[in-house]
Amino acid sequence: EVNGYTDNSAAPGPIGVKYNLALSVKRAKSVKAELIRDGVPASAIDIHGYGEAHPLVPTGPNTREPQNRRVEIILH
Repeated sequence: EVNGYTDNSAAPGPIGVKYNLALSVKRAKSVKAELIRDGVPASAIDIHGYGEAHPLVPTGPNTREPQNRRVEIILH
């Protein structure tokens, strides 16, 4: 399982949330591609994008936080 996340520094409101969700999916897809290049079967990798939900470091609105811009790989 590959989960992508962002911080909340995009445009405020629904446009920013939608942008961050798409960005988090893009991050997860990028990591999935690297895992496939390293020999992990594509069928064994599920990806999820969570956007700015579930921050690692809680912040105020419209805050750049590098630790929240992340991808987590969860092995089952």
